[in-house]
Amino acid sequence: MSTATIPLLTVENYKILPETGPRYQLIEGDLYMAPAPNRFHQDISRNLEHILLDYLRQHPVGKLYDAPFDVYLDDYNVFQPDILVVLNDRLSIFTEAGAEGAPDFVVEILSPKTARLDRDNKRRVYATSGVRELWIIAPETRKIEIYLLGENAAEPAAVYGDHDTFESALFPGLRFEGAEIFAQ
Repeated sequence: MSTATIPLLTVENYKILPETGPRYQLIEGDLYMAPAPNRFHQDISRNLEHILLDYLRQHPVGKLYDAPFDVYLDDYNVFQPDILVVLNDRLSIFTEAGAEGAPDFVVEILSPKTARLDRDNKRRVYATSGVRELWIIAPETRKIEIYLLGENAAEPAAVYGDHDTFESALFPGLRFEGAEIFAQ
């Protein structure tokens, strides 16, 4: 008796999805629908985006995009990180379709339905694809895990809370209080 295996989906399959309707991500060859994030998730994303955009205006070291924005990592992985930054020396990865390659910096804000994918599958793919710094933000616990993926993809280099002061390896001089991210 033979068991049929379902073939992995590829970037070519992903590209024929309609542009309207639900958002999707292709994660390790499987298609996942991304439901709209809740309001607190959106507050966190907006707050962090403002902090990073202010920094990038003063220190124009790269370009920032936010979801929905396709990041094509390989034939079986197309992600839509909540926030991403590509540093100036790698801006050539941008295309009309999104980014063809790994951003330098990625933020994933956890939602109950996608937390496992962000923490496990996507973190693993980001590490092997060349993302240098990953922030995983957990709204429920008000914690931010900072991963320096080139050094250690399994354990965070730092974990911050809303009473801590943040710094980033990729953004020298960037400092802010965690409470700024979680403000509603």
